[in-house]
Amino acid sequence: MANTYLSRTFGSGGSPGTLTWTLSTWFKRSNLTGEHVIMSSYINSAKYVVLKINGNNKFEFRVYNSADQWRYTTTMKFMDTSAWYHLVMAFDSTQATASERVIIYINGERITAFDASTVSAQNHNGDFNEAKLHTIGGRNSADYFNGYMSDFHFASGTRYAATDFGSTDSTTGEWKINTNPSVTYGTNGFRILKDGNTITDQSTNSNDWTSSGAGITKTEDS
Repeated sequence: MANTYLSRTFGSGGSPGTLTWTLSTWFKRSNLTGEHVIMSSYINSAKYVVLKINGNNKFEFRVYNSADQWRYTTTMKFMDTSAWYHLVMAFDSTQATASERVIIYINGERITAFDASTVSAQNHNGDFNEAKLHTIGGRNSADYFNGYMSDFHFASGTRYAATDFGSTDSTTGEWKINTNPSVTYGTNGFRILKDGNTITDQSTNSNDWTSSGAGITKTEDS
């Protein structure tokens, strides 16, 4: 997706969509230099939300509004350019227990080791899933994701676990995709890049995306 990104301006956000949501996608990196955005909502340098692989090759979720509102940076690095990773990012600020408000899974395993973990108060708006521009694969015409993405889900208003989108193969022990997950997508939810390079929403909604830049190339790599 180098120099290519997807965009969509969400419809009305509001509770519970801004308080609870789940993102699931498979990705594979082609370049280990620079920052690589998975999904973002960028207003300006003083207000944005981003999920990315940062310059240190670590996954980072950050909600910034003049200061960090939420920030999680994994200790784990993502440096295998031959491997597909499955990311599930489950956000639910309604949780009474602070440690349960942001849950990150990689290949079915919950990540518990973080270099940074800033948590906001219960029911604090995540500034995501609102009526504003969202992008996949880049932000503000920069930080393009250099690699591959597949089966990209966004569920608005519901938190799901990694096991809703994948399972462990009983023979190989490898984490594998659930091609037909039972997901309620909510108003702004969508499913794209399901089994090709289509950015037409494959959920029960019609939340299609727009491609900018060089365009998306389909591959059988996955």
